[in-house]
Amino acid sequence: MSRPPLIVLVGPTASGKSALALALAERVSGEIVAADSMQVYRDLDIGTAKPTAGDRDRVPHHLLDIVAPDQPFTAADYARLASAAIVDIRTRGRLPIVVGGTGLYVRALLYGLVAGPGELTPLREALNREAAQGGSAILYQRLQAVDPEAAAAIHPNDLFRIVRALEVAAVSGRPISTLRAEGRRDHKPIPGPILKFGLERNRQELYRRIDARVDVMMTQGLLREVRGLLAQGYNGTLRPLRAIGYRHMIEYLEGRSSLDGAVASLKRDTRRYAKRQFTWFRHQDECEWLSVEGSAVSEHVLRLLAERLEAAWARTA
Repeated sequence: MSRPPLIVLVGPTASGKSALALALAERVSGEIVAADSMQVYRDLDIGTAKPTAGDRDRVPHHLLDIVAPDQPFTAADYARLASAAIVDIRTRGRLPIVVGGTGLYVRALLYGLVAGPGELTPLREALNREAAQGGSAILYQRLQAVDPEAAAAIHPNDLFRIVRALEVAAVSGRPISTLRAEGRRDHKPIPGPILKFGLERNRQELYRRIDARVDVMMTQGLLREVRGLLAQGYNGTLRPLRAIGYRHMIEYLEGRSSLDGAVASLKRDTRRYAKRQFTWFRHQDECEWLSVEGSAVSEHVLRLLAERLEAAWARTA
């Protein structure tokens, strides 16, 4: 029996993924599987731009609000639960749509995991500083000595992947090429066709959308949400509360910045995060990029997705 295709929709924050996924899900009898490392936490709603109750009434969502902010949750946990959700959705004859901006979660689901640090580390910061001072060539030469197979697959100017490969080799003591081969060999792939799409916008338009989103979050009560989390006894050093948005409000509440300064830093750091997301997803394989603009969901993009979906169905018939 053929399985419904799996659609994966990725891209930077504020690019319009959620709105497009909702419209597509309604058109093709789909259900959404979130791929967001912050939306898994309960009580973190405004700062994570979590789908509203109205969104969830329109289309079923999975992997939202599944752990408390002080509970550990890993990419491996995500891959396991997302795989189960996809099976459940397909069993009911509906279309699974994975949507989100956490690249590590998407990679873990589709390709398996590479053992290595997932968060920003002092080593990564040091390597980036070294590249800023002397250029990426010196790091690329080092990678050629440490892991020639990985170096052969990376452009000498691709600083993001060079630093990642050096960091993983240093932390794990093993080349990233070896770890990736082992991860793919041990990973149980999701059966059926997978259609992966990325959303891209004009950079300045994206930044304007990010700034506007932050303003909306503040109006909706982001500061009140953070106060409530701290009042519940959650420590500000918890990983979810060190995330963008939450740490900025905590800095204000602890008197380390003004509110205007915290909001300005939040906008700046979100723009930087969006740039890192785009860099990450641009390095992933088998992703068709779709250009979007404006605030309305593009009918042209919806039709294109429907055509790709119909073709995938035909190939499995």
